[in-house]
Amino acid sequence: MMWMCVAVFLLWLRSGGCTEKANTSELIEYTAADFYEKLHSGKMMFIYFEHQVSPTISLFLLELEKSADALQDYGVLVGKVNCDKKLVQAYCTQERERHTAFLFRGGKEFLGFDLDTVFDVNSIVSEVLFAILREEVKYVHTDTDLLAMEKAARGKKDIVLGYVRSLGTQEHRSMMETAYVYGSKYQFILITGGPVLKHLGVDESSPSSQVWFLHCRVHSKLPLSPERCPLTRMRKPLSTLSLHSFLQLMEAPLVSEVYDDPSSVQPPQFPYQQTPQVFLFSRPVTKQQDLDTATALAWRLRGLALLLLVHRQSPAVKTPDEYNAAYRLPEKSSEVKYLTLNDHDEVLELFTNQEKEEEDDEGWLEDDEVDSHFAKLDDEIAASVYENRGNLPDMDSITQLTSDNFHTAVSHSSLTVALFYLKWDAVSMAFLSSFIEIAERLEGSEVQMSAVDCGEWTDLCAAQSSLPIPFQPITAFPCVLLLRPKEPAQIYRGMLGSEALHRFILLSLQASPVLLSTKEEVTSFLQEVPHPELAGYHPDRVMGLFKTHTGVSLFTEAAKSLRGEMLTGLLTNGLAEKWAAEHSMELPAVLVFPSWRAHTPPSTLPVSPSSEELLTHIHSALLHPLPELTVENLPSFLSLGKALLLLFVGEEEDEIGRKQNQALVEEMRGVVEVGGGRMEQYLACWIHLGRTPAGMSVLGSYLGSMPPLPALVLTHLPSGDEIYQFPPNTPIVASSVLQWLQRIQGGAVSAAGMLGEDSWPPAVEFLDFLKIMDIQEPDSAQQQTPEEEEEEEEEEDSKEEDVNDSSSHSDTFHNNPHSEL
Repeated sequence: MMWMCVAVFLLWLRSGGCTEKANTSELIEYTAADFYEKLHSGKMMFIYFEHQVSPTISLFLLELEKSADALQDYGVLVGKVNCDKKLVQAYCTQERERHTAFLFRGGKEFLGFDLDTVFDVNSIVSEVLFAILREEVKYVHTDTDLLAMEKAARGKKDIVLGYVRSLGTQEHRSMMETAYVYGSKYQFILITGGPVLKHLGVDESSPSSQVWFLHCRVHSKLPLSPERCPLTRMRKPLSTLSLHSFLQLMEAPLVSEVYDDPSSVQPPQFPYQQTPQVFLFSRPVTKQQDLDTATALAWRLRGLALLLLVHRQSPAVKTPDEYNAAYRLPEKSSEVKYLTLNDHDEVLELFTNQEKEEEDDEGWLEDDEVDSHFAKLDDEIAASVYENRGNLPDMDSITQLTSDNFHTAVSHSSLTVALFYLKWDAVSMAFLSSFIEIAERLEGSEVQMSAVDCGEWTDLCAAQSSLPIPFQPITAFPCVLLLRPKEPAQIYRGMLGSEALHRFILLSLQASPVLLSTKEEVTSFLQEVPHPELAGYHPDRVMGLFKTHTGVSLFTEAAKSLRGEMLTGLLTNGLAEKWAAEHSMELPAVLVFPSWRAHTPPSTLPVSPSSEELLTHIHSALLHPLPELTVENLPSFLSLGKALLLLFVGEEEDEIGRKQNQALVEEMRGVVEVGGGRMEQYLACWIHLGRTPAGMSVLGSYLGSMPPLPALVLTHLPSGDEIYQFPPNTPIVASSVLQWLQRIQGGAVSAAGMLGEDSWPPAVEFLDFLKIMDIQEPDSAQQQTPEEEEEEEEEEDSKEEDVNDSSSHSDTFHNNPHSEL
């Protein structure tokens, strides 16, 4: 289960690297009559007129087939016409047509593309969209051209300026796909070189693409040059997802004024959660001057950090007067660091120096020939660990467990949380940092955070000891166990993240089940959280009511299995009878209070004949009828083995958008209710792309490109890897969705894509150890003549005699506590 969580998490993060979905159908071939019919309908078409197919043309047709689905999302039909079957005048009679693909628009030829310029999926999609958007996306070469564009946009639109070294690349495609979505909001400009690069401070020999945001819409309010629009450079590599996030960041408020202490201000919410915060302090007597200073600094920090101006006039601000600035970095446990600055330029240096260090590190890796193979690693966690291999984490906050001190350390603590890891395992080392962070947060508590290096203490990890070991041999890494004196170990099966494990540990400190003996204790159990650090978190709760001791042991056994996942309570005897009478229920009973269903009666379960069956009923009662998928809960829902009927909704820009999304979710709930028993084989669920931005990459990998939202797909079918998309332009209503599902079952709907193969080949050839072993031990070596077999038997007999003579040495080896697993 642990590795499944890791695999799903990695697949979720890595899905952004996929750009094309599998296309199970062949490229559409139009007859001459079909071509003229489509042409006269005015639809946009990208057509190749096929003559004799050479190897080069064959490769092009494969790429054209892959691009068909991506361009269909933009309203472009893709296909070919076989000129050998029937000639299409003007397109099947000349030699040049054999090396040209044509874009038709409005019933006539719009543009012809030489096959040298549309050679793969990226070039086809980017060039076709570039042609469609030729009026929206401008192309500039000189600084004079750019200045003219800035003057035209001033006070009307902001400008998104993209530099790509050549057309037809993945970066060019990302620019065009983003322009297709945001073209009405921003003015997009594309450059591939020329004198304009000098104005932008770019070396034309630079291999990397870049994007700038020119703030022209509010130009009159800017404290900068009246002639040029100020610009902000995007610092991440150009991709559709990074560009989308960058544009959202540019819409963030320039300066936010707050009246709380920085430590009480919430960390940035989506879509700015990866952006640092900078706090400046303002006094009442210099309020306007402080605001002007903050505004000027905010422009310099644009794209690097969010600036907040803290008004000291508020009694909520507790920061000592000696500090005049503070900052908070993302993913640092919301810690705020305070500074005393002589010059606000020091704040700018703080972030620009950090950026330069990151760029220097990247350059060092690129220049190091020894690391050339590792630069190709496609596993993000492995690559990250390798790059930081020299920066071993400080492990002073955790106890190092060994074969010698294990039993003593566990017996002296009421709860020991042990991480079993391998230093050469990428996931282990990545999770070790999170584990240490949790240890620092729990310092001074009753929890002992500890770690076992299984590469060093192999006997302990293999559960080999003269004293009893409370766990089975560790076979998957990393592994977290919760150990209590004289109790079996409890394995942690949740997400490998600091927040999830920290929450699990805090819930584990509570007894399971909690014995409830008064009405006040019952009220506290149902309404309060057991630890202050869990404030704001709403765990699931399960309460057992028993008139006699019959069934108590079974419920207690189930409750122990649920420890850390939820809260469990136990009522017996008179209190249970009184509580049951007040709520009109019969005893014995098990009540389930799902966290998602507040202020409603609990689910009542009968007492099952076994703890396993009771656990199944509890988990079923806790399952939301229409859950919202997140990175954290996805593995648990996939483990149900049901097909996912998955609705993707976008982030709401206003109250109208929020109501529209709410109506869509209600419609999906109607699908579940109306479908009844037919929906048992499906898990209807939804993803909010604002709260779970990773869903954009998932949806893109499913369908090859981002479709218009909302989008409804059927995926993870137990019967196969097909992915089906509900017709994009069809309203999502319960009756239509149910009919669509019925047509899929009847085989009347074609798949829109396929899930990727669940295979993890070696990242590079020299890590394919099985292949190396096969080369070193060819099959021919296994074929022996009878004479060779007889000679080998004689050699084995002589070896056995030698082994018997040296048995004492062998015994010494097996007693070595560091022997291999």
